[in-house]
Amino acid sequence: MERAKVIKEELIEQDTRFLAVYVEAKNSCLIMLSEKEDRLGTLAIAIPKPKDFLGPVTSSVLLGDKHAVSARMFAEYIASKRGKIAMVSVYLDKLGEMQAQTFFMHLVEKVIQAKSEKESTKI
Repeated sequence: MERAKVIKEELIEQDTRFLAVYVEAKNSCLIMLSEKEDRLGTLAIAIPKPKDFLGPVTSSVLLGDKHAVSARMFAEYIASKRGKIAMVSVYLDKLGEMQAQTFFMHLVEKVIQAKSEKESTKI
């Protein structure tokens, strides 16, 4: 039986550490995006549409509201990319949500890329 995979990435921009902890199970993904240290922040969940249905991914905020736009945006993005339930937590200390989105998107791409590379080396 296969266990969940964990990938950690970080990025330093504007003298600030941006961190991602990505956990992927068979039917879901969880990613914590944070500034300075690993922390739980505003948490959103997104559920992809079945392949034969048209329309956008469905998402909702489960916890917090400070960074709801980013949390939902990244949850929807990951759910559509991976085709799985996605939960995304966004925690920011000093930087604004709009400023951090670019850095977090780089981290999301890095963890998804790392996940894909691991899958291709397994074959």
